Amino acid sequence: MTGPEGPVRTVSVLAHGVGSQHDLPLSPFYAFAGAFTALFVSFLALGLLWSASRFRGDRAGRTLPDAVQRLADARPTRIAARVLGAGAALFVVLQLLLGPEDPEHNPAAGALYVLFWVGLVPASLLLGPVWRLLNPLRTAHLLVCRALRRDPAAGRPLPARLGMWPAAAGLLAFTWLELVAPDPASATALLLFLAVYTAIHLMGAARHGAHWFDHADAFEVYSGLLARLSPLGRRRSDRRLVLRSPFNGLDATAQVPGLVATVCVMLGSTAYDGFSDAPSWITTVQTSPLGRTAAATLGLLGAVAMVAALYTLCAGATRLISGRLPHPLTAFAHSLVPIALGYLVAHYFTLFVTEGPRTVMMALGADNPAAPQPPLGPGALATLQVAAIVLGHVLGVVAAHDRSVRLFPPGRAVAGQLPLLVLMIAYTLGGLTLLIA
Repeated sequence: MTGPEGPVRTVSVLAHGVGSQHDLPLSPFYAFAGAFTALFVSFLALGLLWSASRFRGDRAGRTLPDAVQRLADARPTRIAARVLGAGAALFVVLQLLLGPEDPEHNPAAGALYVLFWVGLVPASLLLGPVWRLLNPLRTAHLLVCRALRRDPAAGRPLPARLGMWPAAAGLLAFTWLELVAPDPASATALLLFLAVYTAIHLMGAARHGAHWFDHADAFEVYSGLLARLSPLGRRRSDRRLVLRSPFNGLDATAQVPGLVATVCVMLGSTAYDGFSDAPSWITTVQTSPLGRTAAATLGLLGAVAMVAALYTLCAGATRLISGRLPHPLTAFAHSLVPIALGYLVAHYFTLFVTEGPRTVMMALGADNPAAPQPPLGPGALATLQVAAIVLGHVLGVVAAHDRSVRLFPPGRAVAGQLPLLVLMIAYTLGGLTLLIA
């Protein structure tokens, strides 16, 4: 079935994680009451019982057995990961170039939007920053450097002020393609994006060396931020693999320029995905004198800007209450990562467990197979989504509290968190409204 914007099913399903959320069988009163209770109880308990910082960042962790360490760092393991990443990328490109033109019969769009984009979330949570090992652009850069007998790490130092800004821009571009572009599943749109993205990052790596990917590649940064909540990590002193509290990984998040922008793109784009399928918004973009694409673009940018503006106001209020604060914008940006994770789980769980298997079956040769039924009924799904958002905010409160008792004088530590608590409530209110209002 097709419409004026392209294949209806593929565009609507792949570009909007779970479809309409507005009829979930969950009482708004109980959802909001439970969320606010969890946040207030967490805030009060932390203020009374948590008076000193307990997190040690990437200095913490219990060392894994030597055999696991050797396997993870072995050259064959890393080569296998590179081959897997390069092979998957080649498969997608060949499907876009030579596969069926109808996205309903071509697994490329599902591979990018579901298996890759959404699949990076559980993969990074379980295994750490996996895209760094799989990234086919790193592999291409490495092979070129070896052919030229050049050190892959050689290059001009990255300007400190650059930070994660290229990654934030790349994430925004990809989410624009996914959520706003007129035909996000078409081979032309996907090939154009992949070609431009590849050219930019290979030129960046040629100029600055492989370190370019650490802060500039959108998907490496995305995977790395989510991996901050993984129980697997590396200790900074000796680079040993360790089991750690996710809070220690989160606490080790580097405070670099562009970190706030990157997390705000993660939050804002997911929020836009939540309300972009609302009937009122669909009517707005369809009747806008600017046209559908321009109106939707402004909506996406507005969602990201609103998330960023609220956080900036919060950072300013925190500095006013608590006095001098180094790097006020980035000091608490790490506390937004679990919130972004909660939103991602809430909005994309159903997409991953239904369209993911369907995409795999298509890649294996099945002709337009039916997606399996969701493993959860409507009630259980609604509970999972609300729990993911609330838990993400509670984890954010804990991370922010530990940072505040480290940075602020004892008499101001709790008061300095009040703007953060207000911010968490605002984000919670917005996230739950998108789900059940």
